[in-house]
Amino acid sequence: MQTKAWNEGDIERFMEGYWNNDSLMFIGQSGITYGYQQTFSNYKKNYPDKATMGKLAFSNLKLKKISGDSYFVVGKWYLTRKEKGDLSGHFTLIWKKIKGAWVIVSDHSS
Repeated sequence: MQTKAWNEGDIERFMEGYWNNDSLMFIGQSGITYGYQQTFSNYKKNYPDKATMGKLAFSNLKLKKISGDSYFVVGKWYLTRKEKGDLSGHFTLIWKKIKGAWVIVSDHSS
C-alpha cells in the first residue's frame, strides 16, 4: 500500500502506514524526529512534488518477529528519479499491531 501510494505521488496515503501518534520515531539524515505530524511535514518538505518523489522500490527485506504484535524489518529502498537523480539507502522499521492495524512505530532510514 505504501509503495503504491508513494509511486502515485500521494504522501498522505503513504503516511497511513505510520502510527498516527506523538510517539512515532523517525531517524534520518537530520537526526531524530518525534511525532506523526512532524514526520509528515518533513516528508512534504523533502518531497514536494512527484518528480522529487520518483518511483519507490524495496529489496532485501528481512522480517523478524520480536513479540506477538511486533516485527523488526530491515531492507533497502530505491528511488528512481529521472529529473532529480536516483537515491537509495537502507532502513530498519518496527511494525506493531495497534487497534487491529499494522503500523510503523519506528523508522530509521538512511
